[in-house]
Amino acid sequence: MQEKFLFEYAVIRVMPRVEREEFMNVGIILFCARQKFLKSIFVLDETRMLAFSPKIDLDELKANLCAFERISVAAKGSGPIGQYDQASRFRWLTATRSTVVQCSKVHPGLCTDAEETLLRLHEELVL
Repeated sequence: MQEKFLFEYAVIRVMPRVEREEFMNVGIILFCARQKFLKSIFVLDETRMLAFSPKIDLDELKANLCAFERISVAAKGSGPIGQYDQASRFRWLTATRSTVVQCSKVHPGLCTDAEETLLRLHEELVL
């Protein structure tokens, strides 16, 4: 039997009008310390987003989501937060905030393959 590893994940949400608390799930961020894995993925359905929020600036939204993705993998140009260790980046990205791009509460689970689990959660909760 394969060993199972503790992981944590959150759903990445777009909340165009924070005061209304209406949101659309657009991605997943998953952290597994034992597998040294931290990654986020997102899909932005522009037609659906504009139907949900006609005044949203799609270019700015995409830039914010791409920055989120770059920080999670510590990509070049991810700024000072991108230089933190994986656990600190995950905690920073999933911290409660009142912005257009937010995360759900963090949820734990057990997995054998973090990448596979990330893709499964993305399919179940976003697509």
